[in-house]
Amino acid sequence: MKLRYINFQRHLIGLFFATFLAGTFTSGLKAEQASIATTRPQVLVDATSQGIRGDGATLNTAAIQLAIDSLTSHGGGVLEFPAGRYVTGTIQLKDNVRLRLGPDAILLGSHNPADYRILEPFVTGDGGNLGYALVTAVDASHVGIEGSGKIDGQGKSLKAAQAKFTIRPFLIRWVRCTDVVVRDVHLTDPGAWTMHFFQCKNVVAEKLTIRSADSHLTNNDGIDIDSCQGALVSDCDIESGDDAICVKTTSPKTCGDQIITDCKLKTRCNGIKLGTESIGDFANIRVSNCKLHDIGMSGIALYAVDGAQLHDVTLTDLDMDGVTVPISIRLGARLKTFHPGDQMRPVGSLHDITIENIHATGAKQIGLLINGIPDHPVESLRLKNIDITLNGGGKITDADVQLAEKEKAYPEYNMFGKVMPAYGAYIRHARGVSSEHVKLSTTRPDARPGVDLIDAEGVNVGDFAVATPAAPTTLPDR
Repeated sequence: MKLRYINFQRHLIGLFFATFLAGTFTSGLKAEQASIATTRPQVLVDATSQGIRGDGATLNTAAIQLAIDSLTSHGGGVLEFPAGRYVTGTIQLKDNVRLRLGPDAILLGSHNPADYRILEPFVTGDGGNLGYALVTAVDASHVGIEGSGKIDGQGKSLKAAQAKFTIRPFLIRWVRCTDVVVRDVHLTDPGAWTMHFFQCKNVVAEKLTIRSADSHLTNNDGIDIDSCQGALVSDCDIESGDDAICVKTTSPKTCGDQIITDCKLKTRCNGIKLGTESIGDFANIRVSNCKLHDIGMSGIALYAVDGAQLHDVTLTDLDMDGVTVPISIRLGARLKTFHPGDQMRPVGSLHDITIENIHATGAKQIGLLINGIPDHPVESLRLKNIDITLNGGGKITDADVQLAEKEKAYPEYNMFGKVMPAYGAYIRHARGVSSEHVKLSTTRPDARPGVDLIDAEGVNVGDFAVATPAAPTTLPDR
């Protein structure tokens, strides 16, 4: 193996998260501010020196894997790809190895389904069997992907190569990894989710461009953080077919100590979601300074339906335009498990949530949709400085709509139907919802009430400023 040595600034992510846990972290801090210089030399290997060809035709899976294995056996290093198109099937990153994609370097997923492997099985919340991945790492530490190049899963071509689209690789999947950094790269056209972190610790996903909004593919999430401890997602530009950023728990492990900040999101589904998969708890999660536009479902979706205790969550300074439901919250009793041996949990809780400094325009269905279930209310929800402008146009008969409880249903913005009995807020089974400077208005006349409260203790209609234009007066014929 042809080697050369470089000195580089190695990110001490543990130091970064220790700072966060001590309470000194601010949303403006970037990952590089948590790094310090080290004198340890790092091996840098040019991929083309290892028989890896960027001709867009040669299958490089074996050669790339051999280079990774050799690097990790020598203590680690960087496998650098210069400009070119490098076709590969599943490759596995290992301890202390990073991929670096230079300008105009593209890692291309193979068109052949036989070139993909499952290193760790996975079942989605809707029962889909996934687990294939283009780039993956299992039980690895100090790993990552960086550079201005691209990873293209060629999901459309891979789908076309199968009579039934059963081999649907994640673009990138990290399983039980520690100290992971993914920075600067462009990620596109996955067969399933773009990037999945499962039971990882100390994760940084920064300055990524993700494009996975292909209309011919499904479940093309942007970033999924699943049962992880310590994650920073910042300065990412995501356009996804499914949820843009999703924090979830498909295992009983708590998902906590998360920061999501300074991202730009567009999606046919939810912008920022906690849940739906929620068998493990959620705690200490901060979302700030994000811009969301053209959101097909909910801008903010908080869904605890599988027994999770979802608490200590703050979402602040979010701008939305063209969103169906800006804020959707659901505590439910689906109570699903996702891995063999996991025990079904009782109904969980959703409490101590702060949502403030939210500005949304062009909302379509309702501003706030907040639902617990009988005997299990949403509790201690603080709403402050929220300004939502809706399209309006509701009829007086819409106010008579009765929404079913659907305690065990899959949670989504439209689970109760698309016609709401109020235009601004529907709050049911809730305790201790505080509202300060919450404005809900429509651009067109709306005959429904602004707010509908059902089994909502400590909440008053007068806590919300609602406004809709007067309907035009029809003058009698003379």
